[in-house]
Amino acid sequence: MSTPEDSRQLQACLPGLRRYARALVGAVHADDLVQDTVERAWRKFDQWQRGGEMRPWLFSIMHNLHVDQLRRPGLDLQELDDDTVLPAPERAPGQSIAIGEMDAALARLPLAQREVILLVALEQMPYEHVAAALGIPVGTVMSRLSRGRDKLRALLDGRPAGDGGAPTLKVVK
Repeated sequence: MSTPEDSRQLQACLPGLRRYARALVGAVHADDLVQDTVERAWRKFDQWQRGGEMRPWLFSIMHNLHVDQLRRPGLDLQELDDDTVLPAPERAPGQSIAIGEMDAALARLPLAQREVILLVALEQMPYEHVAAALGIPVGTVMSRLSRGRDKLRALLDGRPAGDGGAPTLKVVK
């Protein structure tokens, strides 16, 4: 059973959920993902540990819903790994070009790295909360964040995403 304070906490998390959903699935489908997240949270409210922070719990629900959506026919989730690049989410008409460039670069990142970057950089979540939301160890959060930032920098600089800035060696015969 939820209380007025629970409702207030959930409402306070809505802007962050919307930002994260827009970055994951694009503006066209973001509201649906947020609505599904809130609906599932209310249904499973008894599973939330009172006294803890609601935000990581809600982001965990959203993450799981998003993964469930990716499991739909046509995409074999077993083949996804940290280097799998997913198609860019649909963009809303009139979105600014500067934001569009960053959005396009983020969309080219593997999903696992994009999720971590969005939660750390956009939502300013501590690594421990990101780990709890995604169900991964803190060390994995740090690793994905580092690799994702390197790939994002490369993409924004116009370098191949796998480059990472390292010099290339030529074989001389």
